[in-house]
Amino acid sequence: MENLMETSPRPRIASIMINAVDAGRLAEFWSGLLELPVAARHAEFIWLEAAGPGAPQVAFQQVRAPAPGRRRLHLDLHHPEPGALRRRAESLGAVFVEGHDLGDFHWDVMQDPEGNEFCIAAD
Repeated sequence: MENLMETSPRPRIASIMINAVDAGRLAEFWSGLLELPVAARHAEFIWLEAAGPGAPQVAFQQVRAPAPGRRRLHLDLHHPEPGALRRRAESLGAVFVEGHDLGDFHWDVMQDPEGNEFCIAAD
């Protein structure tokens, strides 16, 4: 197995994405609690400012209903070569769920070997 760390930069956790039936209300709660203002809003997504340089952003995704069970948040991984990171994830046992586009931004939804979702996108 090729070691991706030797051939390309390390992936970074860009966002900790929280599914929310009322994303605006939940973003307001976490913004107040963490004392971090809203950094961006786009369609059904809201991101808070990062707590510091290189820190992941807490973000909220509007959903119709709560996720069944305990899966209500996931990691968003950004990488300069998302296709290479996806292939590495798959070689380690991840499976592709679906791809999405928001304007010219594309991301792939993946599942780890236990079914936990995470997303891969370009840095």
